[in-house]
This record gives sequence, structure tokens and C-alpha cells, in this order.
Amino acid sequence: MSFKVIVDSCCDLTPSLLREDDFLSVPLSIRVGSQLFVDDAGLDRAELLWRMKECETAPQTACPSPAQYLDAFDCGADDLYVITLSALLSGSHNSAQQARQIWLEEHPDAHIHIFNSCSASAGEVLLALKVRELAAAGLPFHEVVTQATAFCGGMNTLFVLETLENLRKNGRLTGLQSVVTAALRIKLLMGSTPQGEICKRGQAMSMKQALGKMVELMAKDPGHAGKLLVLSHCNCLERAFQLREMVQKECGFSQVFICETGGISTVYANDGGIVAAY
Repeated sequence: MSFKVIVDSCCDLTPSLLREDDFLSVPLSIRVGSQLFVDDAGLDRAELLWRMKECETAPQTACPSPAQYLDAFDCGADDLYVITLSALLSGSHNSAQQARQIWLEEHPDAHIHIFNSCSASAGEVLLALKVRELAAAGLPFHEVVTQATAFCGGMNTLFVLETLENLRKNGRLTGLQSVVTAALRIKLLMGSTPQGEICKRGQAMSMKQALGKMVELMAKDPGHAGKLLVLSHCNCLERAFQLREMVQKECGFSQVFICETGGISTVYANDGGIVAAY
């Protein structure tokens, strides 16, 4: 049985992975002032960062329409696995679910499952790679869904950003507004709740200290050993390499996979941000 892992563009798969037949990305869009960016392979991330820096208003993002997902479903694969960013952070998951309902009306025997990653960026990459691993092993569709769902429930996402301003302006920090407003100059170590909301995990006076706290949290997690760690960085490859070295000294991950943020992740991670998922 053939399969396709369909992701929204907040999933920061590398360009080489996206060129493989197993993966297909459905783009979100970004508006910065009067400029519209489509988050696909043609996105100029340097221009996006510059436009965000120069624009007085917060960037606005738009999720894919159900029609875009329907186009992706029409790829000829027998089994379709769709991974979206957290349903509590975007309408992407809802659009995919609507598209699935429409698709099943016309193709009632189709195999299609929508995963709410309860994460974003590196977390989506981690889940996408796991789904591909299970499907490529030849497991039946429902077994892939069962195992990948359990895997998703055990994932952890952590991130440190140079600035939380875009997240704050766009209302992605529900319940943390007062904390963030009072601590914009402090480097906050953030994470995701099991439901996919953003939460505070710690704080530090510098990026180096915040990354150190991130590694400490990973090392204290008894379930991290032997897992894959995905690091997604926004225009800071050297910082990602430094974090990888710190992790390799203190933690027992089997592998560290580094990727770059796409457009949507860049909007929220902003220049210098690091997202980790395991």
C-alpha cells in the first residue's frame, strides 16, 4: 500500500525531505503590512525577517483552506496521514478535518487520518518522521495511526526565543500576557502543554543560560534516552550546533536532527529562536 505524509508548512521538514515522495506540504500564508508571503519552497526567509523588523504591526498568518488540503489528498496514495500544528494555535487542524469529511463523502473507503500534533515546528517534524518510519515499515493503516497517536502523546516541545513579541501580539500566549509583558527582556524557556498550549518552563538572564536550562530539563526527563531530538532554528545555525554539543554531553538521545524554520515558524520563533522536540 502506498502512503503519503501530508504536513502543514509549520512543519519544518528540510528541503531534501520535502523533495522525497513520502512527504507533501500544504502552505499557510503570512501577511506583513501590505506584503503577502506564501509559506512554500519559494519563500524568502531573509526578506520575511526584514519585513517583520521594519513593520510596526504584528504579522498575520492564515491557515490553509479545506480546498488546499483536498488538493493534497488527491495525490494517488492509498493511506493519507495528515499532521497539523496545534489545534489550539491555528485553524489548520480544523481545515484538514473539514477536508477529510468532504473527501470521505466521495471516497468512503479512503484511509485518511488527521493528527493534531499539539505542537509546532520541530514537534511536527518529529511526528512526521515517526509516521513515515511506521508506514514505511509496512504496518497496516490503523496500526500506524495507533502507534503514532501514542507517540504524539509522549512528545515534548521546548523553545527559547530572542523575543516573544510576535507571539504576544498575535495572542498565542493565552494566560501568560502579564508574565510576558513584564519579562520581555528576560529569556523565557517555554514549552507546550499536552493539549498544545504554550506554557512557561523557566527563565534566565541570557540565551546561553536559557539553553542550559533547556538541556537540564531534557536530561532530567527519564524517558528521553534513546529518542530522536529535533532542533529547529531560525537563522542561527551556530547556536543550534552549540545546543547539540550541550545535549550530547548531558543527554542520551540516539540522534540530533537539525532543521531550519519555515515561514510560519519564523514568524513566531523570530530571528535567533530555537525549538526542540523529543
